[in-house]
Amino acid sequence: MHKTVVINAVGLTPALIGPFTPKLKAFRDQGKLAHVGSVLPAVTTTVQSTYLTGTWPSEHGIVGNGWYFRDECKVKFWRQSNKLVQRPKIWDQAKQADPTFTCANIFWWYAMYSSADFTVTPRPMYPATGLKLPDVWTNPPELRYSLQNELGMFPLFSFWGPKTSIKATQWIADAAIRVDAQYHPTLTLIYLPHLDYCMQRRGSGAEASAEDLREVDAQVGKLIDSFGGQRARIVILSEYGITDVSRPVHLNRVLREAGLIAVREELGHELLDPGQSKAFAVADHQVAHIYVNDSRCYNRVKELIASTPGVERVLDDDGKREAHLDHPRAGELVAIAAPDAWFTYYYWMDDNLAPDFARTVDIHRKPGYDPAELFIDPNISLPMAKAVYTLLKKKLGFRYLMELIPLDASLVRGSHGRLATRPEDGPLLISNQPRLLRSNSVGATDVMSVLWDHLTAG
Repeated sequence: MHKTVVINAVGLTPALIGPFTPKLKAFRDQGKLAHVGSVLPAVTTTVQSTYLTGTWPSEHGIVGNGWYFRDECKVKFWRQSNKLVQRPKIWDQAKQADPTFTCANIFWWYAMYSSADFTVTPRPMYPATGLKLPDVWTNPPELRYSLQNELGMFPLFSFWGPKTSIKATQWIADAAIRVDAQYHPTLTLIYLPHLDYCMQRRGSGAEASAEDLREVDAQVGKLIDSFGGQRARIVILSEYGITDVSRPVHLNRVLREAGLIAVREELGHELLDPGQSKAFAVADHQVAHIYVNDSRCYNRVKELIASTPGVERVLDDDGKREAHLDHPRAGELVAIAAPDAWFTYYYWMDDNLAPDFARTVDIHRKPGYDPAELFIDPNISLPMAKAVYTLLKKKLGFRYLMELIPLDASLVRGSHGRLATRPEDGPLLISNQPRLLRSNSVGATDVMSVLWDHLTAG
């Protein structure tokens, strides 16, 4: 098989390639670009699983970045085990075809406990003191130490949160180069997240994100130079484009006002009780799964959600089947936001009763995606001083929350999850092997076939 490298520059669209991305522009002009069809929901874990298995969410089971685990009555986001993906991935099939094939997975999702030969993925440490410490999980395990000894600890707080910066993407790119130099995998998958997160803060315009585009372009260029020198077949891929938004929609508050949401009060805070609720929403950017525990409320819930301003469409069983989302993990209903809207997870009616984790970066406890974690609360006069003081108390053994995140969803400027309305604003695939791209458009489930051709075609 031929050495192939797939660089996943999340948030990159054909419309963004221009004066701020000279290296990407040169790569496009020397190769070939194809528009990639969207998959619903257009979110990281769903899109990646579709690309790598060549199947729809109805088959691979990844219906979003998180969903309601009905057997536990819990909402869980950002799980990491590859066992959750219910179809084989491209490297599983490649290993059957060629026993000498090896794969390196550098930060693509559901990386843990797969059959990929070399893996690097974020895995913070959570000691009992309440600290959150940067770290990674690797296969082989010793790779964790060699990478962080050479590159420093993975900059977790530059990966996600209000301090998001190019540092995390740079660390990932450098790690990919070092894994390749040590192990020489046949297929290398690299995830570069920077553009995605910055555009959720600032919006999708190239001018507003000029510096972010330059930074991502430099990292992609570094990878092209490194792998191109080995005559590798290089594919640049993206998952979705970012849409400008101005309307946060609080579906759970709508359901709560209708008496359908149950909460549990703990120490003056309200916690969503999914198992006790008649219906609730699991918000994931511009798509939300609506779980209806009491089937007698189904029609009422459907009418409530459909009539909520900012909701463009509600998928029932027929709609989910048409969208390839008819999987047991999906909600009984699926809401799709209007182009300028997105869904919050907020379920409390009074900010004084918000759960204690609401004002922190806590992607695992929140029962929905929260892009407000990309901001520092503007009402805090000296946020860095507060952060340093809180961290000092934590290091001294006291348990204090790092409460810096606002509850103002109107701060968010960009989102995704809907199907792209224009190809120029949707995902792309660029190859340095033009003859292996037979069309100017590629379906989401056909991406794996394109990658397979890069691995196998003479």
